[in-house]
Order: sequence, then structure tokens, then C-alpha cells
Amino acid sequence: MTPDVYRFELERSVPIDEAEMSLHLALFAVEGLFGQARVRLEAGYHVDEPRSAIVVDATTEVGAAVVRVFTSLLLHEFGGDSFHVRRAEPAPPATVEGKAA
Repeated sequence: MTPDVYRFELERSVPIDEAEMSLHLALFAVEGLFGQARVRLEAGYHVDEPRSAIVVDATTEVGAAVVRVFTSLLLHEFGGDSFHVRRAEPAPPATVEGKAA
């Protein structure tokens, strides 16, 4: 597993709901490789609508496959200049009374 989280920052011309639909298509495609249950358990993402961004967790083999398929779909649907992708820091672990859980 790799400790990677990717942030896709979309140009304002790209409708966020259409980009999210492309992500759902990527998830559906990856189900063909790993199965529905494993994708449900291991794939995670967050849509940041106000910032026109989508963050995808690639810390698992499933998540890494989702990132690759999603990137390809964005390139084909919207073009290479329609988004930027970069590695982002994962969210810190939840804390309980000042201590990491």
C-alpha cells in the first residue's frame, strides 16, 4: 500500500457534478477488477464543491486503481488542461482528549 491521497483541482469550466459522475464511473470500472464489496470497503473520496476539487484516497490497491481510471476519464472527457492533480496530505487521525486514536 502507498500512503497517497490525490487532490484533483478542476478548472471552473468543468462542472463538478459531471466530474463526480466520472469518478462514479471509475469506481464502477474498478469493481470489475476487485468486486463491489472490496471497492465499497477500500475506496474513499471527498468532493469539495466550493473549491471545485475532488480528493481521492489511494492508500489501498483499490484506491490507487480508482485514481488511475479517474485520471484517464478526466483526460478523455475534459482534456488535459481542465484539471490539475497533486499528492495531498491525508487527514490526520481522529483524536480523543488530545491523543491520537
